[in-house]
Amino acid sequence: MIRSLVESAFQTGYLSVESEGLLHQVLATKCYQSEDLAELAALYDAVRAGKIKREGSSQLPMEFLARYKSC
Repeated sequence: MIRSLVESAFQTGYLSVESEGLLHQVLATKCYQSEDLAELAALYDAVRAGKIKREGSSQLPMEFLARYKSC
């Protein structure tokens, strides 16, 4: 699931509120594989660099993703 959400964000250039919520749920329930963390790191970097725009305004989901960037 993480891979498809990240791919969608890169294809569209946007990270939707719904996708952020799903990513948060997947991470919170620890339903991911170690290779998913590299995908999340790339997404986090792209959002921080402005390559992918966020639909939502809350920083909570991105702060949550930032924790996994260093894993």
